[in-house]
Amino acid sequence: MKARLEYKTNILLTIFVSAIILANILGSKITTIFGITTSVGIFAYPLTFLVTDIIEEVRGKKVAKNLILTGIIALIISFVLVLIGINMPPASFYQNNEAYTKVFSNSLRIILASFVAFMLAQTHDIWSFEFWKKKTKGKHLWFRNNASTIVSQLIDSVIFITIAFYGVFPIWPLILGTWVVRVLIAVVDTPFMYISIWLMDKIKKKPKASTI
Repeated sequence: MKARLEYKTNILLTIFVSAIILANILGSKITTIFGITTSVGIFAYPLTFLVTDIIEEVRGKKVAKNLILTGIIALIISFVLVLIGINMPPASFYQNNEAYTKVFSNSLRIILASFVAFMLAQTHDIWSFEFWKKKTKGKHLWFRNNASTIVSQLIDSVIFITIAFYGVFPIWPLILGTWVVRVLIAVVDTPFMYISIWLMDKIKKKPKASTI
C-alpha cells in the first residue's frame, strides 16, 4: 500500500514540476479568452495549486512543503539553464539567434516573477488549506480547496503579473483577467481533486475525513 501511495505521489510530482516549467516557458505570450486578457501560462500553472492541495490532504503539510521545495529547485534550474542557453554563442549557420534570445530573455523575467510569486502564494495555500481543514474539522473538502486556492491565486496573480509585465503591458487588466480565469479553473477542477484523492485511497478508506 505504501509503495502504491508513493507511486501515485510521484505521478503528481511529475505533473507539478511539468506545469511549473511549461507555465514559465509559455507564459510570455498574452492571449484573450472570451474578452479576458491573460497569459497562456494560465492553462498550466493552476495545476500546481490543485496538486499541492491533493498532496496536503493525502500526505500532510510536511510533504506538501517538500513539494514546494521541489518546485523552487525546478525554477532555479530552469533560470540557470535558460541564462546559459541565451548566452551561448550561436553556430555560424544558425539564423534564429536573435529571435531565440528575445523569446528566452522574456522567459528569464517570467521565471524570476514566478519564483517570487510561487514561494509566497504556495506558502499561503498550504497554510490556508490547513487552517480551513482545522476549522471544518476535516470536512467540506470542496470549500477548503477553493477557499485556499482562490486567495492564493490572487496573491500569485498580483505578484507575478507585476514583476513579469510591468512596463511591458498594462498590468491591472492582466491581473484581473488572470485571477478571474484561475478562479474559474479552481472551481472546475474541484471534482478532479475528489477523484484524485479517491484514487490515492484517501476518500474511499476514510470517508469522514473529506465529506461534503
